Amino acid sequence: MVQYLVALVPTLVVLAFFFLGPFNWSRHHSWTRAVTCAFVAALALRYMFWRLTETVLPYPSDGPSFYWVWILFAVEVLACFEVILFLILMSRYVDRSAEADRLGRVFFARDKRELPTVDVFIPTYNEPLDVLERTIIGARSLDYPADKLKVYVLDDQRRDWLRAYCEEKNVIHVTRGDNSHAKAGNMNNGLKVSSGDFIAIFDADFVPYRHFLRRTLPFFSDDSIGIVQTPQHFFNVDPVQSNLGLENIWPDEQRLFFDEIAPSRDAWDVSFCCGSCSIARRKAVDAIGGFPTESITEDLLTTLSMLNKGYKTRYLNERLSMGLAAENLTGYFVQRERWCQGGIQTLYLYNGPLRGPGLTLFQRIMFLPASWLVQYLVRFMILLVPIVYLWFGLLPLYFTDIADYVSHQVPLLAAYFLLMLWITPTRYLPVVSSAVGTFATFRMLPTVVSSLVRPFGKPFRVTPKGSGNEANQFDRYSFAWIAGMITITVFGLLVNVVPETSHVQGQFSPVAAWWSGINIVVLLIASLICFEKPRRLFHAFKLDEPAVVDDVPGQIVSLALDKAVVAVHNMARFQSKSVMLKIAGFDPIKAELGQVTQRRSSISRGGDRQAYYLHLYFELSGAARDSMIVKLYTGQYSRDIRDIDKVAVSLNLLLRSFGRTRTL
Repeated sequence: MVQYLVALVPTLVVLAFFFLGPFNWSRHHSWTRAVTCAFVAALALRYMFWRLTETVLPYPSDGPSFYWVWILFAVEVLACFEVILFLILMSRYVDRSAEADRLGRVFFARDKRELPTVDVFIPTYNEPLDVLERTIIGARSLDYPADKLKVYVLDDQRRDWLRAYCEEKNVIHVTRGDNSHAKAGNMNNGLKVSSGDFIAIFDADFVPYRHFLRRTLPFFSDDSIGIVQTPQHFFNVDPVQSNLGLENIWPDEQRLFFDEIAPSRDAWDVSFCCGSCSIARRKAVDAIGGFPTESITEDLLTTLSMLNKGYKTRYLNERLSMGLAAENLTGYFVQRERWCQGGIQTLYLYNGPLRGPGLTLFQRIMFLPASWLVQYLVRFMILLVPIVYLWFGLLPLYFTDIADYVSHQVPLLAAYFLLMLWITPTRYLPVVSSAVGTFATFRMLPTVVSSLVRPFGKPFRVTPKGSGNEANQFDRYSFAWIAGMITITVFGLLVNVVPETSHVQGQFSPVAAWWSGINIVVLLIASLICFEKPRRLFHAFKLDEPAVVDDVPGQIVSLALDKAVVAVHNMARFQSKSVMLKIAGFDPIKAELGQVTQRRSSISRGGDRQAYYLHLYFELSGAARDSMIVKLYTGQYSRDIRDIDKVAVSLNLLLRSFGRTRTL
């Protein structure tokens, strides 16, 4: 018993450190981050030293177990390398909003005639009008002198209806003879027909906020800045949120990168362009010979090419646009496979992190695609280790005592999880985050392998978006892997519970049992993501604004391009399905009254009383529809999960897992 109490001392030290230190410190100061990350790094190095000297080198050099131990240790070395890079990266933080304020006052104090010209590029391939119209109208509505701003719709499908729409909206429709080099080639063609000093880039599904240029352009007062990148926010839920049923209590998957990792990269001067929602200096783009076409992720390679020429990327962590997250699992994996393949492609290119001229050693290391190369391999091995032990009796390490294991691995895991909870308090939960990564592993690990073997073997694929992309799907491939892993793990446990069939004994067995149990829970949550939920084409925003329906005052609680939900207290006047909706700033809108629901609500200063919720449907066209797009999508409203309700997430997943298990 004493040895187990002693073994818990390092974990108690970790808990004391976090509860007396970081949890009382601001996570936005670089010194607090540096101290905390250094503490966790020291624990990681302590663990790796123990692994090598106490659990690897002493192992007998014979039989398959010997090779298995060394394979696992090699994977852990890779994992440790990635973790150390992550800790170094996250040890700094910068918020450039105050800098944007200061630079903006000077930049826009000049005469409007002296302001630089800006071209807005909207590259498009197969997006429908219901996606494109928001972006085009939003770009037209940017708060910038009209004679200094031009909008280019770069159409790689040469669609007549899009040309007609662009002419109607007074934007420039651009086509080319072929689709060579995909998006990069399309934008290079845009460079040939435009001449602005700066180029703002928005994918066809991203809508710029009206003040986008006013917040980003001032950074170019520094001649060394080649690109300013802003975060990508979304007005819809991604398939992970949707399929887990966590739409309103769990943030979209990309928030961890854009809200937490990207600002830290910027603090180290290793921020990079993410394509959409960015603005580039034309002089810098010209200096690298246009947007690079060698990789399917031209945005990352653009950053590296500019670094080769001495230009830097800045990151402004402000919500300055909104777009569509991948709407289903097909789009989800198309995106991530493209990002993964493109990151690995840079290893083989002359202007990549290994061979690119002008890069410092630190920049070369930080631009290695380490996360893509390591994370899915590590997750797969985590699932595999207890299975191999339970079925074949192969130990993953030279195991001496549970106390020794607890003394070295448990404090490291505790420190890492506490670090993530402190540094990303609204973006991370260990089990849920692990489940999301595990779900992606079975598709992404083959992509990593194929990209290493044939980095240029797959062409550029556009993420499907908008209408025509509504089909609900069931990810049979991932589910088969997950179900298989659960089945093999469960049967491995059952076989070894019965003394007559058990073939593993020793002190590692309790560890393997706990490990297996955690894996099963993670896999069960991951399995829920495989079941696609229906999606909505138009996405409503929550509001609290006055409105009038047939002279009855009320409050708009939800508004979309084709629908409004208005709360009223008086239903007596509504005698027909056809009503008139009056919203500030709009002419009266003819709407059809659909469903009516009731509940108690405090929709006005009158207090808590019975409210009727009118579901109104309408069709807008022309200037009215454009005005509604501007109202909804250009900065007045947003959709965000500002905090994680950990209890709600846990209960929701528990109920969904139980319900799905009963269904199956």
